[in-house]
Amino acid sequence: MSTPSSPSLPVGRNTLLLAGTLAAQSGMMQMVAAVSTLTFVLLTDIKGLLGVAPALVLGSAALAAFPAGKAMDRFGRMPVIRFGFICCGAGALLTGLGAHYESAAPAIVGFILIGIGNGQVLLTRGAASDMYPPERRARGVGLVLFGSVFGAILGPFVFTPLFGKDTVHASALATPWFAAAGFMVVGLLLSFAVRVDPKKIAELHAAIAAQATADRAGDGRAAAPPAVAAPLKEILRRPGVLPALLAAMASFGVMVSVMNLTGYVVVHHGHSKGDLFPIISAHIVGMFGLVLVVGDIIDRVGKATAMVSGLVVTAIASLGLIWIHSIPGTAVLLFLLGIGWVFSFVSATTQLADLTAPNERGRLLGFSDLLSGATGATLAIAGGLAFTHSGTAALSLLAAVVAVLPVPLIVLRRLPASLPQVA
Repeated sequence: MSTPSSPSLPVGRNTLLLAGTLAAQSGMMQMVAAVSTLTFVLLTDIKGLLGVAPALVLGSAALAAFPAGKAMDRFGRMPVIRFGFICCGAGALLTGLGAHYESAAPAIVGFILIGIGNGQVLLTRGAASDMYPPERRARGVGLVLFGSVFGAILGPFVFTPLFGKDTVHASALATPWFAAAGFMVVGLLLSFAVRVDPKKIAELHAAIAAQATADRAGDGRAAAPPAVAAPLKEILRRPGVLPALLAAMASFGVMVSVMNLTGYVVVHHGHSKGDLFPIISAHIVGMFGLVLVVGDIIDRVGKATAMVSGLVVTAIASLGLIWIHSIPGTAVLLFLLGIGWVFSFVSATTQLADLTAPNERGRLLGFSDLLSGATGATLAIAGGLAFTHSGTAALSLLAAVVAVLPVPLIVLRRLPASLPQVA
């Protein structure tokens, strides 16, 4: 019996298009990381709660991620991703209007919509994992994530000239927020060009793997992929899922909270708001600049080693903010923060993808994003309070401790490569 094959599937084309959508998303999220905190403080004059803006974005992203993942398993990956771009664009427009009219209410609603949309668009990495077999999955995820580098490069050229050198006023932030909405239009258009839906490609890979297993067994009959997804609680009990979830939570939570709060910290240290974008760009280059080789490195050293190494680097970068306040030095630390994130988060993502069937993958990655976003939102609030009352040292120590918390569990538990029935 011949095995299924996929020579005509547009995997390369889809990979390029998905990378383009993440480039657009990356460009827009630089605005969120750099000035969402500043926008909130200028509109509300509440400096003690400077972590509220990123917490609104991260919290709403977390709440949106799990239902978005379930919707992906039911309707396909791309309809959910497209709706995410629509939400992000609407949110950026509302935030810009709030800044223009110096009204906090539209901006707060805008932050929430940006978060809801971002929670859906971030699941693009699940679409990337769908299109590649397990032995190439980490590299496939890396190829799609590499698109974010172009957003990191483009962002400063678009946003920095839109900021003046005078005293900061909320109305001066309106135009950059409107430009961010334009990035979302580009991402939406690119998402409509992605065909075939990656979920269908994943189902074909599952059929190929099942047929190969049957052929090796000598009976020539492939086991059909499971028609009904396992309950989430059953998936969570699979060996290797819990350590990967904890690694994803810690790496993502620390990364996004430190990234979002750094913008306000840098301005607090007397630097210009225009200096924020080179720092955020360095961070995003750290996050995605090496993704073309990260997958190969993870495959070589193992997912457990990659998770632990990434979390340790994340902790070191967070601690460095205690002593380094210059723009170049902060850029280097944020670059290292990105490096630590990409190793720990990509290895955790591929581990979770390896342990799920195509009709289970979206819900598990969505649940992972729910926990990760909630961790980031909590750390943004806690870190903002820590910085307000005790300075940079308290913020940095909090982030470093959270980053290394999962390390003992990852070291003590051996991670399985995959489950044969869901490979």
